[in-house]
Amino acid sequence: MRAFSATFGLSSFQTFRLNLFIEFIWKPDRLRRLTLYYGKNSRQDIPWHACLKALSPYRLEISLLIQEKISLHALESILARHSDRKSVSAGDLITINVDIAGVNDLYVQVIDEFKRMGGKKVWDPRKVVFFFDHYSPPSTIQASANQQTMRKFCFEQGIDKLYDIHSGVCHRVLFDHGHVCPGSTIVITDSHTTTHGAFGAFSTGVGATDMAAILLTGKMWVKVPEVVRVALEGSPLRMISAKDLILHVLGKIRADGAVYKAIEFTGPATYNLSLEQRAVLANMSVEMGAKAAFIEKSAAEAWETHGAHAPQDPPYHRTSEGYTYAESFSFNVSELSPQIALPGSVDNVVDVADVAGVPIDQAYVGGCTGGSVEDMAATARQLSGRTVAPRVRLVVSPASRAVYLQALREGYIESIVQSGGTIINPGCGPCLGVHQGILSSGEVCISAASRNFPGRMGSPEAQIYLASPATAAASAVAGEITLPREISCPS
Repeated sequence: MRAFSATFGLSSFQTFRLNLFIEFIWKPDRLRRLTLYYGKNSRQDIPWHACLKALSPYRLEISLLIQEKISLHALESILARHSDRKSVSAGDLITINVDIAGVNDLYVQVIDEFKRMGGKKVWDPRKVVFFFDHYSPPSTIQASANQQTMRKFCFEQGIDKLYDIHSGVCHRVLFDHGHVCPGSTIVITDSHTTTHGAFGAFSTGVGATDMAAILLTGKMWVKVPEVVRVALEGSPLRMISAKDLILHVLGKIRADGAVYKAIEFTGPATYNLSLEQRAVLANMSVEMGAKAAFIEKSAAEAWETHGAHAPQDPPYHRTSEGYTYAESFSFNVSELSPQIALPGSVDNVVDVADVAGVPIDQAYVGGCTGGSVEDMAATARQLSGRTVAPRVRLVVSPASRAVYLQALREGYIESIVQSGGTIINPGCGPCLGVHQGILSSGEVCISAASRNFPGRMGSPEAQIYLASPATAAASAVAGEITLPREISCPS
């Protein structure tokens, strides 16, 4: 509600001050109701068209026409709908209803917190999902015990969406099984939950205590984020993938450039990517500090191809014409060359050519930003007719069971194995540094995963370069960082 004062002449001897309060109603281009206050205790609610009649005993010296159009971003529209409000704006503290609450096997403490809060039954078992993806299969006795506790909790609570160790990375699993609905709210105990903004949802990560409260109530508090627009213009070269694009953006906006903001990706270079590749952009938005990500034009396509469990008519939320973004960036990527993040920071990005020749010990392709079917295809094509260099390990992890099966059918897995690659089961293990590819002190790895902080994949003394799956695979063959062959552009 917005207030201002207007002074009206009521006679030749006196003036009278009216405070006009406009009640904002989400009906663009319609006149708003006015509440008129006059005197100390008087109040009158009247439509604007009745103002002249209501004031007819007096001589109106000033006439006003008050009209305002409310512009909402699609994400604000989603949050408004889920908080039972007509509108929200950046900075508002609201409580939203959660459509999907997900817990992975790093967060067994969610169950302890839930019980500590007095929880007996989760608010809606149909909306709760558990994933075993970080320790799949468990690599320690404690990890195994944690999964046992979570299985028991799911059985007791009637939670049938338990995706066990064979399933894969949570974000890909949700997509594969049709649980991502445009216009929905998705909250998971994983920072890369921003992924699902690529499919038209508001999605974000939370910690154990927040998730326990969500399991209890089905609600969570949110501060409505400002929205930053990132337009990717032009037509990238054939060898350029979404990982190259997002690394380029990260290098420009930096790791702290969008803290608690939402990033919307637009532009032809975004829309020409497949859904799998767009998810990479949304996923790594969190590396800029983003609360959420969004690609509006992906919503309908995601629903049509992977919306098995969504409503018959999902609510597609569109950004209002004239919406004002907090910031806007535009990058022409037509001449962009393959990108790579130097060890220690995701935003220290250079051209691959600038570090070509650095010897490597391991290459990793997999996880939530490097384990799609297209990534398996790009890896196989780089390896085609060649073998992994001596003394180099190539570790490949499909993002999910569905990806694994399709890659098998397409022959990508066979090609990778014949070239000397090691295929491991779907999961997060190597990226997190808990098993299946841990680095030792002094080793150098080129990774298609999402992070390269010291200690991320094992020893803090190891060095991790981040690049595309094609660059990682080509480097595995060369035994050193090198440019990929120009044959592996995702469609």
